[in-house]
Amino acid sequence: QVQLVESGGGLVQPGGSLRLSCAASGRIYSINAMGWYRQAPGEERELVADITSGGTTNYADSVKGRFTISRDNAKNTVYLQMNNLKPEDTAVYYCNAYGLLMINPLTNYRARFDSWGQGTQVTVSS
Repeated sequence: QVQLVESGGGLVQPGGSLRLSCAASGRIYSINAMGWYRQAPGEERELVADITSGGTTNYADSVKGRFTISRDNAKNTVYLQMNNLKPEDTAVYYCNAYGLLMINPLTNYRARFDSWGQGTQVTVSS
C-alpha cells in the first residue's frame, strides 16, 4: 500500500498564504500524477489542482492565478502554494496519488494504486 501524509493546513486571514505538502511512501514503482482535492461542509469533493510526473498541471478555475502546484519526483512529494486565500477556500484538503506499486521485485510484478491522504483543514477567516 501507499501512504500519503499531508501537512501545512491551518487558520489564515483573507489575503493570506499557506503551503500544503504531501509525501507518499511505500513500495512505489512509479507515480503517474499527484493532486489536491478539497471538500467543504455539505459539498462534494472537488479537484483543486493536479500534476503529472512530466510536470503538466491542471487547476480548477476558482484557484487559477492564486494557487500553484509543484512536485518533487525524487521525494514523491507534492506541494500546493496557496496565495490570496479567500473565505470560500475553507475546506478539508486531501492529497491524492495514483501509479504503480512494486508487488514482487523478483518477478517485476506491479499493481495499480490510487491512494488518499487523511486530509488537512484549511480555514480562511478574519
